[in-house]
Amino acid sequence: MGKVILVCGKICSGKSYYSNQIKEELNAVIISPDEATYDLINNEQGEFYDIFSKRLNKYLTKKVGEIAKAGANVIFERGLWSKEEREKIVRYYKENGIECELHYVCVDDKTWKQNIIERNEMIMAGKGGSDFYLDEGLMKKLEAMWEEPQKEEIDVWYNCKRK
Repeated sequence: MGKVILVCGKICSGKSYYSNQIKEELNAVIISPDEATYDLINNEQGEFYDIFSKRLNKYLTKKVGEIAKAGANVIFERGLWSKEEREKIVRYYKENGIECELHYVCVDDKTWKQNIIERNEMIMAGKGGSDFYLDEGLMKKLEAMWEEPQKEEIDVWYNCKRK
């Protein structure tokens, strides 16, 4: 049986960077709701986003578990922004007999703000891939949703810093 690595962190914290760093080491596949959203509806979900996101994450949570049960390691790159959300997904996998670890990508404010600037510049230049532009209103909404994890919640704490 494979293992699920749940990668959490706020938007633009470096979750994708971290996931790609550990992918080869763990011989794992990366599943990302952001990539799925882009591939399925090209980030054009508008008012439907919250409903679509909830449905997509529920579906991917189930599929990630099936992949792990089939024997592959899976890096599930989700924000997991609230303590309740983190506890719920860890409980789901454990109740289904699936080994999982919670990895947190922690980023300092200076690095985080620079990551957001660079992300938005890439998007404006047409090189943003599956990313979407983060305006002030969206950032306020996302920041209000974020709950910093406590050390006891996390199996691996990764500090993402600019070089």
